[in-house]
Amino acid sequence: MGTFDIQSQSSWSKSEKNLFKFFGLYFFIQILPIDLSFLKHITGTNWLALEYRDIFYLSRYAPDFLGEQSFLNWIIVAILALVGTILWDKVLPKDINYDKWYYWIRVFVRYRLALGLIGYAFLKVYTIQSPEPSLSNLNTNYGDFTAWKLFSLGLGVVPSYQSFLGLVELAGALLLLHRKTTTIGTLIILPFAGNVAISNIAYEGGEYVYAFYLISLGLYLFAFDAIRLFKLVSLEQPVDQNHFQPEFREKKQLYRLTLKGLYIIVFVVFYGYKTKAGASGGGYHFPSQAGLSQLTGVYNVKTFKLNNQEIPYSKTDSVRWQDVIFEKWNTISIKSNREVNIENLPTEEIFSKDSQRIYELAGTQGRHFYSYQKDPSSNILQLTNRNAHYQNDALTIHYQVINDSTVVLSGVDAHQDSVYAVLEKLNKKYLINEAKKVGRRSVLKL
Repeated sequence: MGTFDIQSQSSWSKSEKNLFKFFGLYFFIQILPIDLSFLKHITGTNWLALEYRDIFYLSRYAPDFLGEQSFLNWIIVAILALVGTILWDKVLPKDINYDKWYYWIRVFVRYRLALGLIGYAFLKVYTIQSPEPSLSNLNTNYGDFTAWKLFSLGLGVVPSYQSFLGLVELAGALLLLHRKTTTIGTLIILPFAGNVAISNIAYEGGEYVYAFYLISLGLYLFAFDAIRLFKLVSLEQPVDQNHFQPEFREKKQLYRLTLKGLYIIVFVVFYGYKTKAGASGGGYHFPSQAGLSQLTGVYNVKTFKLNNQEIPYSKTDSVRWQDVIFEKWNTISIKSNREVNIENLPTEEIFSKDSQRIYELAGTQGRHFYSYQKDPSSNILQLTNRNAHYQNDALTIHYQVINDSTVVLSGVDAHQDSVYAVLEKLNKKYLINEAKKVGRRSVLKL
């Protein structure tokens, strides 16, 4: 702590000291990696082949004593901070410089909050947090989506706005990296994070606890200048300058700049580069394995037979297929009136394995989604339901391309019942795609 000269010291009342002890300890514990989940992440990361998902999960850390993000964790931290406040004078000397300690706690909180914002900012900048809807999503009834999925899809159809949100978040984070612009940064961050928190509550998302965590860090930083800003702006009264300003000596200044430079190189430059590379590779929501490109599209089920018995078209029949969609990746979705036990994915997860990437089916009913593997020696597909609630749902299907618009599927399902379907490709146009072709201010015809 002897890396600076103290220009001036303020007098602290007993109540101010006690408040600092509690909140200083509280926020210090909130940013400390003290639980097993963090250690598990650190030891499970390949530091020689670091990916953006590794940095993202590092940036999203918050103390977790219960195995899930909950406000109960905050109560545990508050209890620890209260115990520390009681024991403070017994452990530490009474003549400590509170201005100095307050300064360093704010430094740690600044960089921790900046990291939390940067982790999400680049996902938005490169529009991979909320990707454009898949064909299956575009052909699913509005009422078949959960609230949080509708929110994500709504953000996905306006990628430029999503990038703008990411740039705002990134700007607020970068302002935190300089002491003199911290308050300006918090004035950007607090309404932004507040909107995220309220949106998560309104749309039943699972990130509201973490959003309020970032808000609490921002409020702690803003509190330093809040009273002075109120006096200056609202009451138009003169205010005092900061009581404590560190003056780093030459050698210590080099250490400080080196650490700050490493922080920027790793969490801004490297993470930004890796995230852009991930976006160029298709992001992390949809499977990376390519599908049957010649079949990609939406197909109406013209004829459907189960055990050689034809079932006429019906919106209410729980067995009959209504339409089939082949995605660009190895996913087939089948629309029917069969019940769907919805998979949820309310928190942001960057999965590296295709089998874990359930975004396209999460928060969705009305369709069953299957991943498939093609037999290299024949036109046989092995379909497996991607919903964890239907692990035994599998089909073995042979496909035959009759012409450019007709495909015949035949095979057996999980119950060994024979399935036969004649598919007719639909030449559908989508507003999101047509708008890209003509531009915003041109006449759009569908």
